[in-house]
Amino acid sequence: MFNGIIKKTGIINKITKSENNCQIEILSNLKLSKKEIGSSISCSGTCLTLENINKNISKFFISNETYNKTIFKFSKKGDLINLEKSLLYGERVSGHFVLGHVDTTATIQNIKIIGKSWSIYFKILPKYKKYLIYKGSVTINGVSLTIAKLNNKGFNIVVVPHTLKLTNLIYAKKNDFVNVEFDILGKYIINSIK
Repeated sequence: MFNGIIKKTGIINKITKSENNCQIEILSNLKLSKKEIGSSISCSGTCLTLENINKNISKFFISNETYNKTIFKFSKKGDLINLEKSLLYGERVSGHFVLGHVDTTATIQNIKIIGKSWSIYFKILPKYKKYLIYKGSVTINGVSLTIAKLNNKGFNIVVVPHTLKLTNLIYAKKNDFVNVEFDILGKYIINSIK
């Protein structure tokens, strides 16, 4: 489990795609030790298991299910990835509870700069709109954010300068795909009233 507060990024150093899976190597200064092999790391919002480390290179395996649901199907060498270690019990949760189980991808429709903040508009498939709540939480590429507005095609969020500086959202542009995880509490509530 994560909290969506990103403090580190990494760069895809190598990505190997095949029909049924993918392997990825990320170059970063995220402090990891050999003891952490097997632990969960949020990679742009996707919970991946750390398979190996070699100095500043972290290696991960991406299953077919994860590959098909995330931006990794579009990823290439040199892409910037948001990184977050899993929470330790007793740590402060500044964002919201993030599982790293990406629900879908969304497309950036527009970006408006308002002062030093960015208002980013996302388009999602209509079947996912039931999970969107005005002022509710959503995770974009692993970043815990608040839904600022809902519209016919999706939603928008506002990203403050500090978050832009620390995440790959600073490089976001129109038509980019992003990983989206809807708030877990909302998903449980919707499932229980079916």
